[in-house]
Amino acid sequence: MSITELDYNLIIQKEKEVRKERFKRAWFRFKKSKLAITGLVILSTLLIMAIFAEYLAPYPEHAGMYVNFKERFQYISTKYLLGTDHLGRDIFTRVIFGFRLAFMMIGIVISIVMPVGTVLGLIAGYYKGKWPEHIVLRLADMFVSIPPLILALSICAILEPNIVNAMIAITLMWWPWYTRMVYSMTSSIRDEPYVWAARALGVKDRDIMFKEILPNILGPILTKATLDAAWVILIGSAISFLGLGAQPPTPDLGTMVSEYMAYFPTYWWMIIGPALGIAILVMAFNLFGDGLREVFAGD
Repeated sequence: MSITELDYNLIIQKEKEVRKERFKRAWFRFKKSKLAITGLVILSTLLIMAIFAEYLAPYPEHAGMYVNFKERFQYISTKYLLGTDHLGRDIFTRVIFGFRLAFMMIGIVISIVMPVGTVLGLIAGYYKGKWPEHIVLRLADMFVSIPPLILALSICAILEPNIVNAMIAITLMWWPWYTRMVYSMTSSIRDEPYVWAARALGVKDRDIMFKEILPNILGPILTKATLDAAWVILIGSAISFLGLGAQPPTPDLGTMVSEYMAYFPTYWWMIIGPALGIAILVMAFNLFGDGLREVFAGD
């Protein structure tokens, strides 16, 4: 069956209209989603605190290697909202700077694993049954077969323990999950009429993948990225807690929990700040991610 350029343009135009209508419905549901709005408000507040930490934190000099033994182990008060640690540093200040480090880690990791995993998934799904699929999926299966935390800890143990190597470890363990998800979605829509029409007119495979297929699967990808941000925080905190991530005096939430555990339960309030910071971040990303999932599930 032959197809003319006019037929192709009609099919593509119809697909664009469907996509536009789908976006309008998703935006309407987003504005009505209490989960998504609540998560977004919390995340926006924490992000603003992280960006302007130097101006919002009461003692910004306490973020680094500051020592004041006269003020060590101070209890929660109006002067020190979350108390002070074993070196006399304000814990509230360090938690705010910890948010900055957490957002930085999330931004770097997700900005790498999402596009890399998506591109590989598109290639594998589009060329289903051919050699690109076999190579990509075998490579992804090799990484997925190893428990994520064990893989991350092994990489950090081999490399020098620091925040950069922790991000490298999380990146290496996370991209296959995007590849598998995008592969599954691409495989299911690669034979849609608009894809066949594009192929019949000789449209390049690259353009078909990125201009026709990708826009139709972008919603689930963004939802996964939001939910994965919570896991990046948890995995990163676990790595730092075990001493393989950020090193003192870096104000990392996981590192702070690890440091302050040595003084628990005598100075129990020290651990509340960083532990609560991790919990709030994870909760906010989960709320926002669950809200997005509801928004896109309507289609």
